Amino acid sequence: MKQRPKPGALLVVVPAYNEQAAIGNVVREIHEVMPSVPVLVIDDCSVDSTRTTAANAGAYVLSLPHHLGLGGCVQAGYMLAFELGYDYVIRVDGDGQHDPRYIPKLYEALRTSGCEMVIGSRFAAGNGQPTSFARGIGIRFFRTVLRPILGKSVYDPTSGFVGVNRQALAVFSKSFPLEYPEIEALVVLQRRAFSFVEIPCEMRPRHGGRSTITAWKSLYYIIHVLLGVFVNILKFEHRKWRR
Repeated sequence: MKQRPKPGALLVVVPAYNEQAAIGNVVREIHEVMPSVPVLVIDDCSVDSTRTTAANAGAYVLSLPHHLGLGGCVQAGYMLAFELGYDYVIRVDGDGQHDPRYIPKLYEALRTSGCEMVIGSRFAAGNGQPTSFARGIGIRFFRTVLRPILGKSVYDPTSGFVGVNRQALAVFSKSFPLEYPEIEALVVLQRRAFSFVEIPCEMRPRHGGRSTITAWKSLYYIIHVLLGVFVNILKFEHRKWRR
């Protein structure tokens, strides 16, 4: 990845932690859909063969020296993409839930919509998809919380199938939520008057591994993210006041 990309170039970033069962197929499917687009797997200090499996499937691999969690893992990918000069990044999770066939739609929306972020949404078409009971509660809760903050509805606020342009990369390469970052990232962008659009997508069952969001963690998740949202709002208002 030493050669500087052409204007408008896309990089697909795949954060992965102990995803040896799925990561190979994820990388190969991305290459089938977008054969000329590089795939960068961010290995979050996995203790299995995630790194080797991803490399053997044809991905570039950035191996983190310490386990940073999802937010730190994604930010590492954003930082490298920004430094290398990419104009667009689409994040695809390493567990196989995100269908790479929708990457061209997200990429097209990034280039033509004028929005800084594009979200692959299970619910934007209005019919929805099955999800766990705990996650369903969280999604409905944050829809309600985010509506007055963002000034518009967001149907799938916890989706990790996300594309960003270079303006958003410039922000996220410097500061990015460390845990459960999807919702806080929306607030960060809104505070900067950036916009987003949701693209209907179908999600698939995990190909392997375990979700980091379990029923026991759901309450912690809601409280933690809610605090993060309001801290971001307070920080932004404080900066405006100091000006």
